[in-house]
Amino acid sequence: MSIAWQARTRSGTETVPHGWTVRRVGDLIALTNGFPFPSESFGPTGDIPLVRIRDLGDAPFETFVSGRVPVSALVRNGDVIIGMDGDFNLAIWRKGEAALNQRLCALRPRPDVDIRFIAYFLPSSLKIINDLTFSTTVKHLSSTDVLSERIALPPLPEQRRIADFLDAETARIDRLIAASQRQSDSMSERLTEFLRQMTTTAGDRVTMPTGIAWMPAMAAGWRLLKIGRSFTSGSGTTPRSSESAYFGGEHNWVNTGDLRDRVIERPNKTVTDRALAEYPTLKIYAPGSLVVAMYGATTGRVGILGVPACVNQACCVLSELGPLDSQYAFFWFRAHREELLKLASGGGQPNISQDLVRSLRIPAPCRSVQQEVVRRAIDLETVTARQKAYQKRRADLLAERRQALITAAVTGQFDVSTAGGRNVTEGITA
Repeated sequence: MSIAWQARTRSGTETVPHGWTVRRVGDLIALTNGFPFPSESFGPTGDIPLVRIRDLGDAPFETFVSGRVPVSALVRNGDVIIGMDGDFNLAIWRKGEAALNQRLCALRPRPDVDIRFIAYFLPSSLKIINDLTFSTTVKHLSSTDVLSERIALPPLPEQRRIADFLDAETARIDRLIAASQRQSDSMSERLTEFLRQMTTTAGDRVTMPTGIAWMPAMAAGWRLLKIGRSFTSGSGTTPRSSESAYFGGEHNWVNTGDLRDRVIERPNKTVTDRALAEYPTLKIYAPGSLVVAMYGATTGRVGILGVPACVNQACCVLSELGPLDSQYAFFWFRAHREELLKLASGGGQPNISQDLVRSLRIPAPCRSVQQEVVRRAIDLETVTARQKAYQKRRADLLAERRQALITAAVTGQFDVSTAGGRNVTEGITA
């Protein structure tokens, strides 16, 4: 059954241009399913790269396979690869010969078919199938779903003209999107460098050594303050997850996922009075406390409590004792996260301990100057956030234009032989 084609037909959005024919995808391509390679043949090195769903992007291969690879499981540049779990992503393969793992399939064209046209047309059909597929866990696509789909196909010369046009125009839009991302990244780097300077040397030419290899200098006249003497430190715990009476109460419960380098106003989870009564380590910390992530992928990220909250065991909470302003320390942590990760222990994911956090030393002026640094940092962060939001809106609009252009071209809504790309980005400023 052609799920996407039927959905389009029912909605009245599918029309067939003159000279085009409705064809079954299975009549246009040859489909090869991936091979169930044994996991013991996997490794970080090996005879040939292994294509998994996560490898459909531009990132380098993480897994290789050793041993015999069936010829049918080899993919080459130009093949169309579809991930058959999750979002049903599609890509034209351009990363060289590789072994195709199970839960992916490869498409190759039959005569009189330009595979690029198929690759531009199919993603919208796959999205419709995904949207209409019910699942409580991961959604699955079958080979039959792909082969039974129908598309309106123009003659081969027109397929090529459309594919050539889209290759050129989507590449141009992709360059503009990449430029927006580079500008956004540059803004983030500029903010981080500003924070690094303002919490170490303040941009002064006159400095003094700190004795710390990864933070060698600070402004002359500043003091090097140890966190363990400037803050009290604490943590929390996780109540037994099988006991529902502990969760969903009126007390905010911060986990490391809530630490996004900003003020924490609405943590994702809460706990009850009973949880606090039965777990004494679930202490409520005051607003203004600084929270540092100690474990996992978020290690080194920070947040300032905007509301009273307790935390789980992966968080270290710092409460002011006097010499260091918690917001000043917040910006110092953000500026030096990469260096802190190098001090962390652990294999796959780095961890830091409360002892490590307490041992850190922060260059600091007097409190009034710390507060001026905080004010300037907040001002620049506000401007940076506004500029980054603009770049994101621009990239999102370009992505929408890109998809609209593809849809219009592969459904024959305009003649690409007389179209130009000059209007593709009209209304989107640099």
